[in-house]
Amino acid sequence: MPYVNVKVAGKLSKEQKQRLVEGITKLLEEVADKPPSATYVVIEEVDRDNWGKGGKLLSDK
Repeated sequence: MPYVNVKVAGKLSKEQKQRLVEGITKLLEEVADKPPSATYVVIEEVDRDNWGKGGKLLSDK
């Protein structure tokens, strides 16, 4: 059973989340022959104050 954890900085709309879940599930079915009913996708929205890159918080960019 595939388990995919997607972390994104900031918020996504419900539509964006749905598209991600559909796309990831379809890709695993096509590439790894995994049935959609066995695929779990978790989306974590990380506040930009809690994510850093290059020594700076994303919220400061």
